[in-house]
Amino acid sequence: MKTLEDKVVVITGAGSGIGRALAVNLARRGALLALSDVDEVGLAQTVELATVAGAPEVRSDRLDVADRAAFAAYAAAVAEHFGRVNVVINNAGVALAGDLVDLTYEDMDWIVGVNFWGVVHGTKEFLPHLIASGDGHVVNLSSLFGLISMPGQSAYNATKYAVRGLTEALREEMLIAGHRVGVTAVHPGGIKTAIARNARVSDREDKEATARLFDEKLARMTPEKAAEIIVKGIVGNKARVLVGLDAHALHHFARLTGSRYQDVVAMASRKVVPPKATVV
Repeated sequence: MKTLEDKVVVITGAGSGIGRALAVNLARRGALLALSDVDEVGLAQTVELATVAGAPEVRSDRLDVADRAAFAAYAAAVAEHFGRVNVVINNAGVALAGDLVDLTYEDMDWIVGVNFWGVVHGTKEFLPHLIASGDGHVVNLSSLFGLISMPGQSAYNATKYAVRGLTEALREEMLIAGHRVGVTAVHPGGIKTAIARNARVSDREDKEATARLFDEKLARMTPEKAAEIIVKGIVGNKARVLVGLDAHALHHFARLTGSRYQDVVAMASRKVVPPKATVV
């Protein structure tokens, strides 16, 4: 896929952040867009921005990516609407902060439903259409935390590692089968989005302090810059796209130190992670 002009591109989680930035970027490149999100207000704003940016056509749908039946119906409707699908960007994601011992099963089911099953649904439901297009691409958003693990992010890490494994295996399967479908795993570092402010946290976490740490110390790159890097990765048919200097640096650090990186991370985290609350 050398150009995204006149390609039908599906983006989940398009109501804000990286999803919105991708929609606007691809609109400028002449792509036809199928955008979805659970946030209908944010989604409407993205549709307006994409239209102004020059998208030839924009379809908008409210979609809970964790709802399998809803996703199946959505994929069928999008394929019927446009007559084809070329690119699927499974971007929708949520965050959950807290030590494993403090997390509830309800919250863990929630993050797995969105971050993992949402990607599975988007990939599996659209894959036949991508294969049929003869010029398809799957883009799954993992994370820097799909390459290294962080304390207080066990459930998030688990979902993002799962997305990485799924995506890398899918690329191998497409190559073996000879299908003209590229597959890219994206691993962003700290991006200036609202994911930390919209996150769920355990009862022992200070949500405001955790969000402030992310916003002020960790989120360095704009969604627009991240989108540009991701789109270049699609056009270049990259298997893996690291987004941000932090993603590159920490990934290579972990590769050099092996499992000992966990000891270093644990020691460093004691100095920066907000203290736990006492639950009575």
